[in-house]
Amino acid sequence: MTEITAPLPARPLVLGSTSRYRRELLGRLGLAFDVQAPQVDETPRPGEAPAALARRLALAKARDVAARRPEAIVIGSDQVADLDGQPLGKPGTHERAARQLRRMSGRVVVFHTALAVACRASGFEQQDLAPVEVRFRDLSDGEIERYLRAEQPYDCAGSAKSEGLGIALLEAIVSDDPTALIGLPLIRTARLLRAAGLVLP
Repeated sequence: MTEITAPLPARPLVLGSTSRYRRELLGRLGLAFDVQAPQVDETPRPGEAPAALARRLALAKARDVAARRPEAIVIGSDQVADLDGQPLGKPGTHERAARQLRRMSGRVVVFHTALAVACRASGFEQQDLAPVEVRFRDLSDGEIERYLRAEQPYDCAGSAKSEGLGIALLEAIVSDDPTALIGLPLIRTARLLRAAGLVLP
């Protein structure tokens, strides 16, 4: 008589980020998950390229949370805006956001959204990177001021929320993973979660 064994329970899923944008995006996959803040120094290293910075921080965030939740599958992510090879971070203030937008006016900026999935218990660790090319319109100082007063995008790399009023600042977006610009590339996320052993549609 063949013995029937019950399937192993799914590992818990943890989003290693306190970003409300990433939390809302991950919710689209219909998976139950917890949120835990990573403790990671996000200071760029001297001469570090924007894509390399995004990759390093995404992996560091996933590893940091996975060390505290070794049984869980942990998602880490980070986004760095790249203007001519120089990283543009979260502005934090109105003045820095205005300076960023003036620099990006009429230019192409690449937003590198890095993703890492790690599980200590299974030894799983994979990374991916979703670059998004964004072409900004020529922006007047008045347009920049009106936008910043309306949106206050001081917690967004590059100061432009494409999911909100920031879309009006743009001429074009080129990406193979449409949610990457908002903060979490869901096509790549789903692929890595399946590789880590989670069942998705």
